[in-house]
This record gives sequence, structure tokens and C-alpha cells, in this order.
Amino acid sequence: MLQHGVLLAFLSYSAFALSDASIKLLEGTINPFQLAFTGAVLGFAAVPFARRKGERWSDLVRSSRPGPWFVRAVASGICAVSSVVAFTRLPMPEAFSLIFLMPIFVTILSVVLLKEEVGVWRWGAVVLGFVGVLVVLRPGFRALHLGHLAALSAGVTAAIAIVMFRVAGPGEKRIALYGAGLIGPLVLNGLLMIPGLAMPTPRQMAFMTSYGLLAALGNVLLMFAAQASPASRIAPPQYSQMIWAVGLSYWLFGQSVDEATFVGIAIIVAAGLLTWARERIKVPVWLRRMPMRPR
Repeated sequence: MLQHGVLLAFLSYSAFALSDASIKLLEGTINPFQLAFTGAVLGFAAVPFARRKGERWSDLVRSSRPGPWFVRAVASGICAVSSVVAFTRLPMPEAFSLIFLMPIFVTILSVVLLKEEVGVWRWGAVVLGFVGVLVVLRPGFRALHLGHLAALSAGVTAAIAIVMFRVAGPGEKRIALYGAGLIGPLVLNGLLMIPGLAMPTPRQMAFMTSYGLLAALGNVLLMFAAQASPASRIAPPQYSQMIWAVGLSYWLFGQSVDEATFVGIAIIVAAGLLTWARERIKVPVWLRRMPMRPR
């Protein structure tokens, strides 16, 4: 069963990587708010798999803790469009390297919002992660632009969405937490897309559909993976997305990755794995069974 769950996790993160590649294949020809909205609409395809026995569709917007639900919804909406902008403007490995700072941001937010005690190892991972960012970005030696800011925004807002799981507590229904991750992008990006709304071409519609459905498939596979294996086994395969990112950048998009960026990526991945290893010790059992991609 453990091997089955790990395999499902690898398949899940592969679906997520291909979903992100669909964004890049659109080459910025679609309003990012419209694309994020479309992804949220298609994300409802995963709701039947997220529902537990006795949960209703109305529970998507009915929460026992409205405050954390609302914050998660807003954070998910910002994360969705930030990810779209990041993958549109940056090579995939560079975008992933910054978005993968999410575990580092979770540690920081846990201290600020949850007043958790953080030991030297986890703070060391935070410092290591930011060293990796400096290696990737090399400020002062290369131009930084909106894509880098968007990738950092995606990492921060994804971390906020995850921390809201802890704030909500074990009494909150899973479908409500999942619903916040859909309703937020749906409403926020739905409103913001109106000024630039345009009818997509058949080619654009195909990539928009693959973006949304592959992300929904990734969430479904991740849920099944969590049912078969503990979070300690299905979290590390997330970094297989970086392999997809490098491969797709070279073979599909014709974008090379320089040596310094490879070094920075390796540092960030190491920091993320170290943070994850320390986090899993403190995360409650109920939260370990709550798999949802925060974007």
C-alpha cells in the first residue's frame, strides 16, 4: 500500500507539472485572471472525490470557522493568478524554485500567527532557503521583473492557505476547506477578468482546459495517495516537479538553465526537504490526511 500511495503521489505531481506547462504553452495570450478563473471552474471536477459521507455541496461555502475560510479563499485566489503570471513570464525551473519556498514561509507564518516554537534546525532551513533564492535571482547581476514577484507571491499565499488549515482546526469539514480553494479563485479572478475578457481560440481553449483538468486530476490523485500512504511518504515526491520543469524547459520550450540556477534550485529543495522533515513531527494526525494543492 505504501508503494501504491507513493506512485500515486508521483503521478499527481506529474499532472500538476503538465498543468503548469499548459499555462506556459498559452504564451501569455490569455488574461491571467481569466485563466485562473477557468482553472477554478474546472477544479469542481474534483469535488466528488473530496466529499466525505454526509457532506453536502453547500458545505463548500458553509464553514464553522468563517474567518480562516475567508482568508484561505482570498489567499487561494491570489495564489492562482500569481502562479499563472509566474509560469507565463519565467522558465519553469525558476518559477518552481521560488514557489517551492512555500515550506519556508509556512515556518515563518507558524511563528507569527500560531506562536509556534521553532528550533534551530527549522530556522536553519529558512536561512538556507533564502540563500538559495539569492543564488537563483542573483540581485544586482540580473534583471528582476513581475514574474519573480508573482512566483514569490504564489509561495507566500500558498503558505497562508496551508496555515489556515491549522487555524481552522480538526472540526472543520474537508470539503469546506477544499471549497475555499475553489470559491476564492472563482470569485476574485472572475471579477478581475471582466475588463479583459475575451473569447479564446480553439487552441487556447484546449490549453486552458488541460490546465484546469490536469490540476483537478492532480488533486484527486493526491487524495487517493494520502489514503494509501502517510504524508511522510507522499510529500517528498513533490520535488519531482522540478525534474519535469527542467525537462520541459529544455525539450518543449527551448529554455536552458544555467549552472548557478541549478545550484540555487538544489539549495532551495534541500531547505524545503529539511523544513518538511521537521514539520511532519509537529503536524497533527488529522492534518496529515488533508491533501490539497494550495494553488
